[in-house]
Amino acid sequence: EFEVHRPLYEWILDALELPRPRPHQYEFARLNLTYAIMSKRKLIQLVNDKLVNGWDDPRMLTISGLRRRGVTASALRAFAYNIGITKYPSMTDIAVLEYTMRNEFNRTAARRLAVLRPIKVVLTNYPEDRVEELNAVNNPEDPNAGARKVPFGRELFIDRDDFMETPSPKYFRLRPGGEVRLKYAYIIKCDEVVKDDHSNVVELRCNVDLESKSGGATSNRKVKGTIHWVSAPHALDAEVRLYDRLFTVREPDSSGDFKSFINPNSLEVLNAKC
Repeated sequence: EFEVHRPLYEWILDALELPRPRPHQYEFARLNLTYAIMSKRKLIQLVNDKLVNGWDDPRMLTISGLRRRGVTASALRAFAYNIGITKYPSMTDIAVLEYTMRNEFNRTAARRLAVLRPIKVVLTNYPEDRVEELNAVNNPEDPNAGARKVPFGRELFIDRDDFMETPSPKYFRLRPGGEVRLKYAYIIKCDEVVKDDHSNVVELRCNVDLESKSGGATSNRKVKGTIHWVSAPHALDAEVRLYDRLFTVREPDSSGDFKSFINPNSLEVLNAKC
């Protein structure tokens, strides 16, 4: 759309009698991403209609939205370098941006243990007054990131998604009578499932193999599953927001009202433990 203005640009350069080499302007097509809207005119409709929580909503592909999502400037530069530029309209798969973001996070982000949907675990054979300080690496991709200490005791939280009463044959996380390794810690076995009056699972009573500590001389016993956990007495409450793609169709701007393709499940708020 700006290429037709080139004669005006050239006229100004001629009138200024600038020495050569003269500044040169390059026209290129706008970036278009699948499952997204890039037009500012339409983005402001999302903001004004309160379909998102402002220009810096992490579901918006604005600079402020991406910044709140944790995306770094170096990740955006890498993305721009990878896709290049073109003069012709094209559609870039948003998976390319997501892949670039993951690569950046894998290299630079410090890891922390968190449980999004907590369920309590009691280790029945672990001493009640004992608290261990276990070593946990900050970033397995970066040896220079060092390690930290995490507390481990009799009462823990694990994620509800990491337990299933009637699992499929290929389910390798915790099940009644099954074993799993707690990351950086021990192997545990589920002995009892405690439920409330509505048959909801509220607690798991497990046995811990004290000879299976990670990194120790007796840690060679292997199980197929490893899950996250946090120490119940030391856990902090955290509101976690899980963001999905803002639109349900690949090209929401291609036909009809783009607002009719808003993903109603693009934001999930959880009360987690960390």
